[in-house]
Amino acid sequence: MWSLIGEGIPETRLVGPRVLLRPPIRADAAAWAELRRISRDFLEPWEPSWAIDAATRAEFHRRRQRYVDEWRSRAGYAFLIFHRDRGDLLGGIGLSNVRRGVADMASLGYWTGKPHARQGYMTEAVACAVAYALDTLGLHRVEAACLPENAASQGLLRKCGFHEEGMARGYLKIDGRWRDHLTFAVLNTDPR
Repeated sequence: MWSLIGEGIPETRLVGPRVLLRPPIRADAAAWAELRRISRDFLEPWEPSWAIDAATRAEFHRRRQRYVDEWRSRAGYAFLIFHRDRGDLLGGIGLSNVRRGVADMASLGYWTGKPHARQGYMTEAVACAVAYALDTLGLHRVEAACLPENAASQGLLRKCGFHEEGMARGYLKIDGRWRDHLTFAVLNTDPR
């Protein structure tokens, strides 16, 4: 699993019924930038404020370098989500803020391109990422959070076995404002 492919990213593939998750590589820049560009209005309400160059290849390469660094230090594991048969980019998912020791946990974050929303791809991707976190990485807990008005994300997390734990005040700065978030978690002892 930890052998490095040409660009210094661990060779890891997670496969669901219709999705394939793998770490981003340089060749993904154009597809990533285009999907983010056409999905901007769909994603902006749920994400940190977008810079002017947020949907560019340059931004992809900046993020990718951070992901490579996180993989190497085992602090985070970022994946792009592709359609397993067609190969088109659907979105992204990642485990971040990995904490070992007494916490043994990570945070889950995800996004899907507007053309691919509400088709069940993210349900499959979350299932793959959670299995990777709990089974392969051996974590005890995976957390996720979403805005209270994001009914789609709440439904996704519940469908994937996450339990709602409560409201975190001023949890993340989304679209330029500190926002409260509903928090969810799944444990390695929970049924899946």
